[in-house]
Amino acid sequence: MSKVLEVKDLNFHYGEIHALQGISLDVSEGEIVTLVGGNGAGKTTTLRSISGLLGKITSGEVYFMGQRIDGLKPHQIASIGLAQCLEGRHIFGNLTVSENLMMGSYKRRDKGVSDDLEYVYGLFPRLKEREKQSAKTLSGGEQQMLAVGRALMQKPKIIMMDEPSLGLAPLIIKEIFEIIKAINKDGISVLLVEQNSKAALQIAHRGYVIETGKIVTSGSAKDLMNDETIQASYLGKK
Repeated sequence: MSKVLEVKDLNFHYGEIHALQGISLDVSEGEIVTLVGGNGAGKTTTLRSISGLLGKITSGEVYFMGQRIDGLKPHQIASIGLAQCLEGRHIFGNLTVSENLMMGSYKRRDKGVSDDLEYVYGLFPRLKEREKQSAKTLSGGEQQMLAVGRALMQKPKIIMMDEPSLGLAPLIIKEIFEIIKAINKDGISVLLVEQNSKAALQIAHRGYVIETGKIVTSGSAKDLMNDETIQASYLGKK
């Protein structure tokens, strides 16, 4: 499998704080890869460094589909097929559901936008039912669906998801994870950051564990699930 995303020795500083210290990871075509770690470990900083939202990285290289992208602006990175669902959803509350979705396709010039809109509505029937509603009137779960749908409207090769289950009810969380698997089955790679490490590893193919800005171990999701240290630290087992 060819690599959709490859990160090599990524370093990033917040002022004097060395937040990311030599992060290396990759995601191949058709994979769900999860980044596991505690609060403040550097998971969100990693995603935002990859997508350009934090500006210039200190050092390292980021490749998307073989093209080096560190140094590109966030809108340039988004336009070539790397989408990110930010923690907290960041939808446009005063726009309608359909307007939010169309914002995802803003930079596209192909003729497949209407087909992709129907694809999103097929994944999220509730968004179709509420397409004329103001996005701020949606429930938390519906807003998360909208954020994922908007990312899909970019027609991405990979989606980076940051805490998609945050603040949601258990039934909605289960639905969101089923959607992530469906998206992946349809050919979109996923790099997943998720507070619920067990749920993330259950749907992922591989995983990386990050602690204080460093990758400390990696492997298949199954192997990480069975690792006693990972179980004690992140899966609630003693």
